[in-house]
Amino acid sequence: MPRLESCAWSCSCTARARHRTQLGDTAAGLAAKVGEMLSSSVSSPSLALVGRGARSPSTSSASSTSSSTSSTSSSSSTLNWSQHLVQRSVVLFVVGAFMALVLNLLQIQRNVTLFPDEVISTLFSSAWWVPPCCGTAAAVVGLLYPCIDSHLGEPHKFKREWASVMRCIAVFVGINHASAKLDFANNIQLSLTLAALSLGLWWTFDRSRSGLGLGITIAFVATLITQFLVYNGVYQYTSPDFLYIRSWLPCIFFSGGVTVGNIGRQLAMGIPEKPHND
Repeated sequence: MPRLESCAWSCSCTARARHRTQLGDTAAGLAAKVGEMLSSSVSSPSLALVGRGARSPSTSSASSTSSSTSSTSSSSSTLNWSQHLVQRSVVLFVVGAFMALVLNLLQIQRNVTLFPDEVISTLFSSAWWVPPCCGTAAAVVGLLYPCIDSHLGEPHKFKREWASVMRCIAVFVGINHASAKLDFANNIQLSLTLAALSLGLWWTFDRSRSGLGLGITIAFVATLITQFLVYNGVYQYTSPDFLYIRSWLPCIFFSGGVTVGNIGRQLAMGIPEKPHND
């Protein structure tokens, strides 16, 4: 009996010791896991902050470099476009002033156009204000034609070469010369002939709806301005048959608008595109 009791006591003590050991190991494992979780939760935000801090300088430098490059290219393209616009305006002004001087001199010599004696220049035998006004009008018209073409989305591509432009100028000078040199039974026959020649000039060197519309608009506006000037006594026409002017004068304005428009279109070839601000 004493031996059985001692054996039972020793077995119970051993079981208790094993149970305590298992509980200790389990507690230690849980504590280790909790420590790992805490360490990972603390270290991950710091690593994220470190990573963000490491990436932010390079990202900001790249964005600043790209923005500076785009601003530099935009400013250079704007400068080139402005310089080309000024050059085209100067060329068109000089061409318009020279053509107006020569053609107006022809009209004065044939006594088609009469200016008062006090406004006639002794050097060119013409009014001093005619070349600047016609040069300004030529610059506006020559810049307007390619602008309208680009806005309509159908760029003019018919016979775009300087040889064609020079032939167009020659035909325009011939039409103006015919208005002063040809003698018809009446002004109506001369007007119809010049109208046919003007439409032939448009068909040969333009053939665009924008060119036809702008030519008609220019002829209408220029005719109204001329009527106003003649009405106020700035100058006058001999044998007027269309209110205060000759009936063939709108044909001259129409063909002149088409000619200057072709010059402006040719000058606009190969220009840098106008920059757009995004």
